[in-house]
Amino acid sequence: MDASAKSALKEDLAALMTRVAARDPSAFAQLYRLTHAKLFGVVLRIVARRDLAGEVLQEAFVRVWEKANDFDPVKGSPLAWMTAIARNRALDEVRRARPLAMADIGEGFDPPGEEIDPLASRERSEQLEALMKCLAQLDAEKRKIVLLAYYRGASRETLAKQFNRPVPTIKTWLRRSLSELRDCLSS
Repeated sequence: MDASAKSALKEDLAALMTRVAARDPSAFAQLYRLTHAKLFGVVLRIVARRDLAGEVLQEAFVRVWEKANDFDPVKGSPLAWMTAIARNRALDEVRRARPLAMADIGEGFDPPGEEIDPLASRERSEQLEALMKCLAQLDAEKRKIVLLAYYRGASRETLAKQFNRPVPTIKTWLRRSLSELRDCLSS
């Protein structure tokens, strides 16, 4: 695609986004037709399952519909904005703790034997004990947020609602808490 075609597509998508922000369903349908293939490819590369990619893409387009007023053409192209939404939604899906089905496990999978390695078991319990001591040093609210995010798979948006904090605050708390844990565990 040459530069003039890219520029025209960007302008068309920006105009469609303005109409979508005004809740125009025909503009949304046209926006979907023009962008779904690219966004599906982005999502599929991240989640690696076609069925799941379709679900994630649908959720991403719902978010585009809901957040169309937030789009600012001065800050970037509509496609980049939509790609970020789809990518983030796909990453959230991957972060969720989901058990694998037997169909998802490739051939040649060799589960570990039943033998218990006492040294490995001791090392794991020592690491867990160290982690628990470091977690205890965190502020109670931040400790709960870290555990919900990384043990239970809660998204930042869910945590923001639950703790009545803005999403950027949750992101900052998670990043700082992980840094504190890393420092504590390495000392």
